[in-house]
Amino acid sequence: MSTDVHTDRSTPDELRRAAAALRTDLVELRRDLHRHPEIGLDLPRTRARLLAALDGLPLEIALGERLTSVTAVLRGARPGPAVLLRADLDALPVQEETGLPYASEVPGAMHACGHDLHAAALVGAARLLADRRDRLAGSVVLMFQPGEEGSGGAGLMIEDGVLDAAGERVVAAYALHVTAAQLPAGYVAGRPGPIMAASDTLRVVVRGRGGHGSSPHLALDPVPVACEAVLALQTMVTRQFDAFDPVVLTVGAFHAGTVENVVPDRAEFVATVRSFSPAARERVLERAGRLVRGIGEAHGCQVDVVVRPGYPVTVNDPAEAAYAEQTARHLLGPDRYVEMPHPVTGSEDFGMLAEHVPIGYVMVGACPPGTDPFTAPYNHSPQACFDDSVLPDAAALLAALALGRTATG
Repeated sequence: MSTDVHTDRSTPDELRRAAAALRTDLVELRRDLHRHPEIGLDLPRTRARLLAALDGLPLEIALGERLTSVTAVLRGARPGPAVLLRADLDALPVQEETGLPYASEVPGAMHACGHDLHAAALVGAARLLADRRDRLAGSVVLMFQPGEEGSGGAGLMIEDGVLDAAGERVVAAYALHVTAAQLPAGYVAGRPGPIMAASDTLRVVVRGRGGHGSSPHLALDPVPVACEAVLALQTMVTRQFDAFDPVVLTVGAFHAGTVENVVPDRAEFVATVRSFSPAARERVLERAGRLVRGIGEAHGCQVDVVVRPGYPVTVNDPAEAAYAEQTARHLLGPDRYVEMPHPVTGSEDFGMLAEHVPIGYVMVGACPPGTDPFTAPYNHSPQACFDDSVLPDAAALLAALALGRTATG
């Protein structure tokens, strides 16, 4: 594909001014979503609010049945390719501790990952694009997706046909993700190739034989066996995997026993496994299972290993990554784009789209003013704050990505 970002007749200044005019509405929408977060695949209030915000635009709208998704197609003035813009919508099971005047009113739920900003930015992009239909040669699919936080909503929407919603397969898909830390507000960061990790869950149960704590030799204690397995997994990661194709394995939960003087009959732990290539992903899961089973066998314990597959690596197509970079520099200024030296170890189900079509995915800084990005609470923290002043630029960037790919010239 061509990476020329000058095919659209909208100048950067014109598009930014138009986006700035939407600021009040977008901030109001974002803060309303923030006050009323919903979790998972079923977000009825969120969908209703977004449909109201899209009302009156020349969109062909389809609603999901297995999840409360919205797929909206905007058709340009002339035939041409179809592209996709995506926003995830769901919140997290986190109790908010920001003290913001528009903090969550739902106990135990918070937009701690900035998806409320994503939703508002895509609504803004829809308005900008609708006002420029005469410059579109092709179609734009707007993908409003629930269930990114572990529910795999992207996969369900792919199964339901979102990639072909315009009547043909989209030629590219774009998305952005705001960050509460690590990147100053308004800066855009990206990279070609892997940009976010694959994420899988490893659950290990070590089965021994219970007994009295005073006589462990008469029992078969699974606790030290499970502890040995945890330490061996860390050694495996550092000694069997290339430092330049890294793997991160973190045991986040370990459970065994009930009281101090009883040898339990089982011990179990659960780990998150992050990887950055399909080969490393397959290898680490196979070797981890083989390792812990071997340790169990050496001690006479049975070991059960269950792998729960998560999200694949999110891999930016090199040409689309270059296009996203050029678009951001052209729209926002050459100094507002930063190339990421390494992928982010978080995971994202937008990687599921990358298994079907080329994608361009970028990060957008939303660290509040006066806060050090390198010490600010990061995404998923109960204290995470996102500066919604970035909404106009985020909306303009999404619109510019679609315009540059479908412009009539």
